[in-house]
This record gives sequence, structure tokens and C-alpha cells, in this order.
Amino acid sequence: MGIEPIIAPRGLCHTPGFANFDRPPESTTLTSIDDGTRYNFPLYMASPRYALVAYVKSPVGEFVENLRRELHPALPHLAAHLTILPPRPIQGTENAALQMLARICGQTEPFEVTLDGMESFVPTTPTVYVRVAHDASRLRELHDQLNTQTLAFAEEWPYTPHLTIVKMPTEREAEQALEIARERWRQYTGTHRILLDRLTFVREDAQNCWVDLAPVPLGGTLVSR
Repeated sequence: MGIEPIIAPRGLCHTPGFANFDRPPESTTLTSIDDGTRYNFPLYMASPRYALVAYVKSPVGEFVENLRRELHPALPHLAAHLTILPPRPIQGTENAALQMLARICGQTEPFEVTLDGMESFVPTTPTVYVRVAHDASRLRELHDQLNTQTLAFAEEWPYTPHLTIVKMPTEREAEQALEIARERWRQYTGTHRILLDRLTFVREDAQNCWVDLAPVPLGGTLVSR
């Protein structure tokens, strides 16, 4: 079903089951994709996981973040995002993975997707999410194109495009949260569209603590940070 652990992007650390984030790492950004000491280190020691996400900054992203706070106030702020590649190890170096992402994403023109309706992954996991309807096939196609070479990974569930609202502690709480989420979605009058023109490659630096590595634009060149 394409279910992924909740990613806490931009240097925030989230441990499922606990109310608070750990302290963010002192350094959460990398200055250059050509820095061999940061992007080409061997992965046999820490075996970190990586993911590719699209941050949602439109009004619907703000709606999702507000709804998450309503449904689970104990959770810290998490940036709304669509996951393109769920967490995985990489086969090689970060630089090789980034170059592959730049090549494939650079040949993919930006596109819009539309959100349509609240669902949950119960009983597999107590996660409430917004379903991607229009152009979900474009996300699946991009996922399949990127799930190769250094980023190839046998995922546990089939990839299902979605925007996670919240992961609740129990199934019953997820079912209750779903009822509220559906009512809030009916009341929401803003846009349901999301323009995908820039993705972000992220790394898990500690357990469930994710930091941004580099933006990856669609139809363009990899941007150094």
C-alpha cells in the first residue's frame, strides 16, 4: 500500500510513540553535491535510509498540517509531504543517487495531482491519509522510474500515492480520526491541487530523524545547497 514511516523533514526528529522530537542535529544541510566527504562516504557502517519527498506548501498543505495538530496535538509540527520513494538503503554513494535522480527527474516535466477523499490503512497500520486521485498514475510512473540502480529496493507494499495526515496509536483512534478528517475535508473549500515541480532527497541521520540533502527539480538541473 506504499505505507511509509512518518518522515519528519527539514532536520526534525520524530520517534513514533513519543510526544516530542529529539534535538535536531547541529547541521542539517549540505552545501554542495560535489563534496566528496559528505556525499561519497561508504555506507557499510551506518547503513542510513533515504527517501524522496515532495513538500506541499499550497493551502491544502496548510490544511493537512492543521488537521494533524487537531487529531493528534501531542505530535510536533511535521511538514506536509507526498512520498515519491519510501525509505530505503542505497546501493552506492549519495552522489551517485543524486546524479541518477537529477537525470531522470530532469527529463520529467512538472505536473499537478489532485487530492480526493480521506482514507486509512487500517488494519495494516493506524494511518489516516488523503488519497491522490487525478494523475496518481503519473506519481506511480515516476516512482517506478526512480526505483532503480542505486535506489532500487523491494518495497514491502505496492506503492500507493497519498498524503499522510496522521498515524494514530491504535486502530480505534485511527477510525475516530478518520471520521473527523472526512468532516473537515467536506468543510475545506481551498484547492485540492498540488503542483509537483521540485522534490527533496532526504536521509535518516538517526532513528526516524530525517534531514534534507538536496532539492531535485523536475524538468531542470539538480540544485546545490
